[in-house]
Amino acid sequence: MVLDTNVALDWLVFRDVGVSALAAAIEGGMLRWLACPRMRDELARTLTYPALAPWSPDSECVLATFDRWVQPCAQPPAAPGMACRDADDQVFVDLAVAGRAQWLLTRDRALLDLAAAARRRGLTIATPAGWRAAMEAAPDVRSGAPQVQRC
Repeated sequence: MVLDTNVALDWLVFRDVGVSALAAAIEGGMLRWLACPRMRDELARTLTYPALAPWSPDSECVLATFDRWVQPCAQPPAAPGMACRDADDQVFVDLAVAGRAQWLLTRDRALLDLAAAARRRGLTIATPAGWRAAMEAAPDVRSGAPQVQRC
C-alpha cells in the first residue's frame, strides 16, 4: 500500500477516525506501507506549513512513526503510461506501480483521476473511505479494534 501525504497526515496529525482501521491494519502487520525518501521529505516539509499550526504537529514524533511503519523503498522509476497532472504526486503513482502495491490511498483529485489506468495494472487508487468499504465487504480481511499510535 502507498499512502499519499494527506492520508498520512489524517492518521498521524489530524487523528481522523476515518483512517483508524487503516492505521490498525498497518500497525497490526496486515498491510505494508511502502514509501521512499522523497515521500518522507514531503511529509517533513508539509509539517512546517502554517496551515497545520492549529494542530501543533510534533514533527519528530510524526516522522519517527513514519519511519517505524513504512517499508523503505528506493526512489522508483517513472511508471510508463501513468503520468499524473500534478508533478508532486507522480512519486506516489511511480512507487505504487514499481512496488506492485495493491492500493494507493489518497483524496487528491489528480491521483484519483488515474484510477482507471491504474486498475489495468492491478493497482486500486481510492480514498481511505473507499478502501475501508472494500475491506468491510471482504470479511476475511477485516481488522479488529484499532490500536492506533498517534503523535
